Amino acid sequence: MFDFLIVTASLIPLDDSEMVLLARLLRIFRVLRLVSMIPELQLLLIALVKSIPRMGYVALLMFIIFYIYAALGSFLFENVDDFLWGNISTAMLTLFRIATFEDWTDVMYATQEVYAWSWVFYLTFIFLTAFIFLNMMIGIVLDVMQKEGAKQELENGEGEVAQLNNVQDDIRQLQAQLDRMETLLSAQEQSVKQKGVDKTAKD
Repeated sequence: MFDFLIVTASLIPLDDSEMVLLARLLRIFRVLRLVSMIPELQLLLIALVKSIPRMGYVALLMFIIFYIYAALGSFLFENVDDFLWGNISTAMLTLFRIATFEDWTDVMYATQEVYAWSWVFYLTFIFLTAFIFLNMMIGIVLDVMQKEGAKQELENGEGEVAQLNNVQDDIRQLQAQLDRMETLLSAQEQSVKQKGVDKTAKD
């Protein structure tokens, strides 16, 4: 069905040559079928999709940090370079450039000529964004991938998770058998006691 939709959309007659080219380029998306053919890619894609909600909270926290530093930067460094620090929006773009390490030292050296202490501003920002938040994102994806891998192993009955689950099932069965045996023993003890009481009463 996916191939049918893509090919049909690419065969729709259009007058504009650019639109025809764009429609034919839709066939490129057939490469996405590889995801359904390779289980490892499926696992990666599922983990990525399930990580998005948790990554959203990290992204929100990053936005707050970006906003705080952009407000500080536009207030402190506006007179140094109006193009980079003129307002909060341009300051946030500058901070994104710094977070991606795109010639961030040029920006820092320009402000250091006026404010020698400005390196503190840049290093703390890089430490928060590049080292802490980025590792948090990676940690979230790895955690979800590990859980999805364990879930897949459990469904296939393979791996340590499946073995541990089997051991737990065996322990539950043994516990149930012990409970039944304890119930039977207690019932027999009560029966023996009742017979002793009846015999005593007859005597």
